[in-house]
Amino acid sequence: MNRTIIKGAVFDMDGLMIDTEKLYLQYWKQAAADFGYIMEDKHVFAIRSLARKYSIPKLKGFFGDDFPTEKIRERRTELINSHIDKYGIEIKKGLFELLDYLKSNRIKLAVATATQRDRTMLYLKRINVTDYFDSVICGDMVTNGKPEPDIYITASEQLGLLPNECAAYEDSPNGIKSAFSAGCHAIMIPDMTQPNDEIIPMLSAVYESLDKSIDFFEGRI
Repeated sequence: MNRTIIKGAVFDMDGLMIDTEKLYLQYWKQAAADFGYIMEDKHVFAIRSLARKYSIPKLKGFFGDDFPTEKIRERRTELINSHIDKYGIEIKKGLFELLDYLKSNRIKLAVATATQRDRTMLYLKRINVTDYFDSVICGDMVTNGKPEPDIYITASEQLGLLPNECAAYEDSPNGIKSAFSAGCHAIMIPDMTQPNDEIIPMLSAVYESLDKSIDFFEGRI
């Protein structure tokens, strides 16, 4: 069986490279509570990796048109930043093993995250991975964010590759939808949620940690 040659790999950031999704879960709920709203896990999961143009109406659908999404988001960011300043950023298992393997095999690398650029660059610098990546695409750099395919199409273009020449690493269903719709080989490293019936057909592979996914590239590079 012929396999597509993989020339690039595109990485989500939160929950995939860094263990920050648990912070979003904790501090979305705390920030909402500070404004008198009870946000549950299911509400946070529903907006994981979503661009603001999609997450804002979804939140207002949950809590009503008066829900102060941007004020609560600002409070959430303040709480997360305070946590990171105190405790640092946890790196997901196998990240450097995978990045070193891909770099040694001359695979082009990009980041494709829904997070805003200033915070993205801050986090990437904090964990010392900026030199690995040829391009960084953030949520505020595309018109239509995840789950639309734009960010992965843009990332592959910036690498000078076609989407089907790129592996795309994601931990969330919305991110998988984005990568798959773009035509990338969607690889899921589950974090807060496991793959469900909707996204299983979209997946090229699932691994428990980043280093385990090195197997995917055998015979493909």
